[in-house]
Amino acid sequence: MPIPTSTAPLTRSLAREEVYRNLKQWIIELQLAPGEILRDQDLATQLGVSRTPVREALRQLEDEGLVVTSFHKWTKVAPSNLADIAQLYPVVAALEAAALELALPHLTPADLQELAACNDALAAAITAQDHQLATTLDAQFHAIIVRVSQNLEIEKMLASLRPRIRRIELAHFGDQRMAPLSVTEHAAIIEALRAGDSQAAVQLIKQNWSLPPDLWQLATTAPAPTTTT
Repeated sequence: MPIPTSTAPLTRSLAREEVYRNLKQWIIELQLAPGEILRDQDLATQLGVSRTPVREALRQLEDEGLVVTSFHKWTKVAPSNLADIAQLYPVVAALEAAALELALPHLTPADLQELAACNDALAAAITAQDHQLATTLDAQFHAIIVRVSQNLEIEKMLASLRPRIRRIELAHFGDQRMAPLSVTEHAAIIEALRAGDSQAAVQLIKQNWSLPPDLWQLATTAPAPTTTT
């Protein structure tokens, strides 16, 4: 798959951060395919920078699990393994449930109104089949709860997991996860919070991270990844 060509050359002062953001977006959105070889010189030429910020960005992306390397041999986009979903979803569900419990004492009517407005916008985006906007709004809904929890460690852990999950979902499920059911589940979470039913709200947010049985079957029976040397 060729390197995307729509990016203008970067200014030196912004080079490292912009290179990182561009590469991360290309990987998550599958413009750079799983398993694709990443050559720092080719990327540097395309982005109009030296090889140094590219190498720094690739190292950061490797730390985040989006890039893999074999020392002095190759650097590749990390595989997109369907089986990883069965590992990642329960972790996210547990972290968001913990965030919700921590958020409960701090939730205000304005927070609940913000959640409802976000969910209404999500419903409209799904109806309009604007999948990119729907994905953004779904993430925003969950981010509101995490923000109100005031727990930076949970926020950081979730931030490291979500890009990996998004890439796997796009590669294997397309937009099946972004369905009207998400809106219904979000609405139920909001109602439980309004009613002060913390137990129900926690169970509902865990349910929101549960795959339908057919997709769960695919994830749990997917072959384990192979190691390339």
